[in-house]
This record gives sequence, structure tokens and C-alpha cells, in this order.
Amino acid sequence: MTLKTNNGKTFKSSTLCWIALACLVVPMFASYFFDDMFSTLSHIFQNPGMLQLGWDSADYGFYAGGYSFLCVCGGLVICGVLLDMFGVRLIGSIFVGLMIAGAVTVFAALISGLNPEISLTIAYVGCMLFGLGSEIAGVAVTRSIAKWFKGRNVALAMGLQLAIARLGTAAAFILAPVLVAQKPAGEIYTLAETARPAMLGLGLLLAGGILWAIFVAMDSAFDRNAGIVTRKGIVREEDRFKFSDILKVLTNPRFLMIAFLCVFFYCCIISFKKFGTSIVIPRFGMDVDSAKWMITMIPFFTVIFTPLFGALVDKVGKATGWMLVGAVLVLASHLIMAFAPQGIAFYGYLAISLLGIGYSLVPSAMWPTVPKIIPDRNLGTAYSLVYWIQNMGMLLVPIFVGMIFRNMVTEAGNRTQEITAAVNAEYIFIGLGIAAVTVAVSLMISSRKHPELEIDMPNKK
Repeated sequence: MTLKTNNGKTFKSSTLCWIALACLVVPMFASYFFDDMFSTLSHIFQNPGMLQLGWDSADYGFYAGGYSFLCVCGGLVICGVLLDMFGVRLIGSIFVGLMIAGAVTVFAALISGLNPEISLTIAYVGCMLFGLGSEIAGVAVTRSIAKWFKGRNVALAMGLQLAIARLGTAAAFILAPVLVAQKPAGEIYTLAETARPAMLGLGLLLAGGILWAIFVAMDSAFDRNAGIVTRKGIVREEDRFKFSDILKVLTNPRFLMIAFLCVFFYCCIISFKKFGTSIVIPRFGMDVDSAKWMITMIPFFTVIFTPLFGALVDKVGKATGWMLVGAVLVLASHLIMAFAPQGIAFYGYLAISLLGIGYSLVPSAMWPTVPKIIPDRNLGTAYSLVYWIQNMGMLLVPIFVGMIFRNMVTEAGNRTQEITAAVNAEYIFIGLGIAAVTVAVSLMISSRKHPELEIDMPNKK
């Protein structure tokens, strides 16, 4: 099997491509684990008196929103431009390092023993650094996959990367409650116990950093073989980044639709996961262990279905149709979680199943669509702009949901208050789901009006 390069050259690639993908998925697996390490522990923040850390639900929501702060403030866009200007290897390495540094800062805050306000501030700063590093590392990984698998199974490769990365989320969902075991009322979660998931996540990030370094060496050889750079490292004129290209990206209507679909869709899932146990435990009458496994279904579904849907998009196309179906499934999931009969676990499993399938469908079709409408030299900027818009929602939604739980759950163990808070939180996700479906319909109509873009054509040629 051969890989066609920008200058028409070909070289054997099958084994190298899959080795490169293996190196790229581990940093993302570690990133997803660290980001979701408290998701199945969100309920413990409803009782800050039991935490030596002293954070409440609003504090936790504030911390979770810190992931997106620097991204939203322009860091993601600026760094995406730098990625296109100076390349994946240099800028990607800097931000993989920043991701690790942010995780170190969060871990230090959790075990510091400082008063809650100070530890929260330090952890927020660490989460900001981790978030910016993680997002740019994600852009670098996605851009690299588009480059290495161009003209081949790009959707399958991106689907596999997403699936394995989301195993990091599944691992966090499963292991966090094991590392921080449920305690009876009156006992205290110590700092060391609370920080155990962060310690494991940090170890995974360090391993990911080592594999990223191996990929950097492989990518350098790739560029020399492909003729993208000379042996002196000079980039060919047609592959150089130009600042005027940013305006072209921002004025591309299909790109803007993908970006807005991304923010509405991902907030329905990623922000939901942050408070998953706080919602499903009271709504469906579940204990902590059952709720943990229910929420863990989300990444497990994506591990199974994302590569399959990616291969399907590669073979038959119809990307906008799959995006619409996925958005509808996610909206249906949140409608069930809000309005299904109280205390019946079946509806919870049904809702999470629909959420997991939708979470597989949309990314499988959406991410491989971007290289069809944006030139290769601008993919770093384009993906960064998508993530930037997405992070606006990821910054705000956890804060609002956290405030709902803090303001409505005023008495620990009051199930009526917990149910009311869960339903009110779901109203936010329902609104986001409606917006996602609306944008997906608009993108499908636009694709049909512009068949020359081949958005709905198969990826594999």
C-alpha cells in the first residue's frame, strides 16, 4: 500500500501510518483521562463538609470551566496560527509540554493543603494551562492524521483516534470511584484520596509525552520523503502559511456551520459528563456504582461505533446526513433524561445509549469534512478556530450547571432538591441539542447546493 504526497511522490506507508497513529493516540488518551477524572465523582462536591479539599459543586464547575478559559481568550486561535506557521513538530511539542505542566499544577493544588479559595485558584490556573495545551495537542494530532492518511481511510483513522482517546474517559469514569472510594456520612475524603485520579492521569500524560517525541521523529522523515521540506528544512512556497488565509477560513459558510455544530453538540455531551452522576443518580434512582457504569457507557459506545461509522463515511459518504442523525439522537437523549418517568433505570440506560451513538456519529463525519473545505496549509488554523468556538460553550456551560446544583441543592441528601436541579440542568442541554439539530439541517442544505465541494462524497479514493 502506498501514500500519495503533495508533489505526486509515493512511498510505502501502511505500517508507518499505523505506527504514527499509535504514537498519537496515547497523549490524547491521557488528556481525556485527566480531563474527566472527577466526572463520576461530581456528586461528592455536593457535600463540601466531607472534603478536606473544601470545594462545593459551584467550585467544581468553576474549575472544570477553567479548561476553556485561555482557549476562549484567544490562545487557541493564536496557537493554531503558530501551528500552521511553524509546524506540528515544534508547536505541538510545546503544547504537549504545556498540557503536562498544567496537570502538574492541578495535582499540586489538590495536595497542597491550602485553604479552598487558594487551592481552587491554583487548580484553575493549572486547568487553564492543561486545557490550552490539550486543545492545541488535539489540533496537532488531528492535523497530523489528515496529513498522514490523506486520500485513504482518513475518517477511519480519525475515528480510531477518537475511540481510543475516549477510552481515556471510560478509564477515568471507572477508575476514579475506585481510587476515591465512597464513604459513609461523617467521614472525610483526605487530600491524598481526592488527588489519586490526578496522580494516575499525570503518569499517563508523561507516557504520552514520550510517544509524542517518537512521532516527531517519524514526521520529520515523512516531510523529507514527501518533498514538503528540503533537507535544509525549507518549506515549499505552495505549502507556506499566509495570514490572508485566516479571513478566507472565517468567511467560509460551511466552516462556520461545522464550528457552530461543534460547540452546540459537544456541550451537550462533554459538559453533561462533568455532572453525569449528579443527574442520573436522582433522576433514575441509582446508587453511585450503577451510575458510574451508566455514564461509562458513553465512551464505550464511541469506542465501538466511532471507527465503524468512520469507515462507513470513508466508503459511502453522506457526512451531513450522519451529522444530522447524530444531533437528533443526542437531543432525544436529553429529552428522555428530563421527562422520562422518575426513578426507572431503563430510561437512563436508553438515554445514555442514544447519547453514545450520537457521540459516535457526528465526530466520525464532522472532523474528516474540514480538510474537504480548507486547504492543507490552513488546517491548524481551521481546527483551532473550531475548537475555539467549541470552548466558549465548554467554559460557560459547566459554570451555569454548577450554579444550578449549588443554588437548588441546599440540603445534603434531599432527593427532591437533587431531582429538581437535575431536570433544570437538562433544560440547558435540551436547548443546546435543538441548536445542534438546526445547524446540522443548515449544513445538509448547503452541501446539496454546493455539490462541487464533495462534502457528502466518500473520503476513500
